[in-house]
Amino acid sequence: MGRGLTKHQGTRIPVQKIIVRSALIFSVMAVLVAFVIIVTANTANSMMSTKTVTKISIPSNILPPYLPTSFTSFDNQTNLSAWFFKVNNPKSTIILVHNTGSNRLQFDVETVDMIEDFMNLGYNVFLFDQRNSGESSGNTSAFGYMEWKDVIGAIDHVRKISVTQDVILYGIGTGCSSSLLAIYHLPTATDDSSNYPAKIRDLDFDRSYVSGLILDSPAKYSDDYLRPVVKQNFRLGFLTQYFVPYAIRISSGESENVNLASQISRLSIPICILYGENDLFIGKDIIDQMVTERERLHPNTTVKQVFENAGYIESYETDSDLYLRVINHYLDTFFG
Repeated sequence: MGRGLTKHQGTRIPVQKIIVRSALIFSVMAVLVAFVIIVTANTANSMMSTKTVTKISIPSNILPPYLPTSFTSFDNQTNLSAWFFKVNNPKSTIILVHNTGSNRLQFDVETVDMIEDFMNLGYNVFLFDQRNSGESSGNTSAFGYMEWKDVIGAIDHVRKISVTQDVILYGIGTGCSSSLLAIYHLPTATDDSSNYPAKIRDLDFDRSYVSGLILDSPAKYSDDYLRPVVKQNFRLGFLTQYFVPYAIRISSGESENVNLASQISRLSIPICILYGENDLFIGKDIIDQMVTERERLHPNTTVKQVFENAGYIESYETDSDLYLRVINHYLDTFFG
């Protein structure tokens, strides 16, 4: 009987140890998961709530004549400030969509040369501050995941104040994501409108109203504008870079990490792509792949230019003459 008890106890003790050890392991894992969740939430909140450039640091008297105007974002909650530069008999209206952390004057005083260049070519120019930027309202930035609503609001406003029959979206950095997400949310002329929210169906325009795209430093996926920021600037960024974009998407009411490269490839409208040879933020090789696929599918409606010694969204300041020549060639070829 004694041997039986020892044997019985001998089988119970290891099981108890396994249970205890398993409980400890799961407890440690739960603490780690909770810690990562807290760090992720704090990082996402910090990124979204940081107020970007508020001051328009340029004397108004060096600008071409313009109409100060304001409009409401597509969410009907955010008031956005803008300038409208108007020409006689315009060919189209170029809407500049700036990068997160900047404002309507993406290139500061050098933006004036660009505005004048576009106007001399016969284009209206519309500059606006996205939410939580410049002189616009809003307390959060979402790297395109909310700002696409600002772009749709801008398009809708331009339709009301301009005589042009279409617009050309010019996205810079995350402005590429904002612009492409805006197009992504708009129906085509042949889509079944019942598949779209009522608010989208109530718009007086569809995707065809966007006749062209200029993209400076486009990313492959919409999350790609967030991951480098997290990795470079936040604690445990090497890990949380994979979770923070999801948290920002959910906070913005978006669920999908949109394949922007696929959209660039599918769109039949003319597209001009500009990027730096030394872009380590998005990655030149990644943009090269996107451009190659775009050229394969739409060789006759694609213009591209790589800028030597330029990093992420540095192409214009590196060689403004070449930058404007490329865009001018694009505009003359497809809209002149």
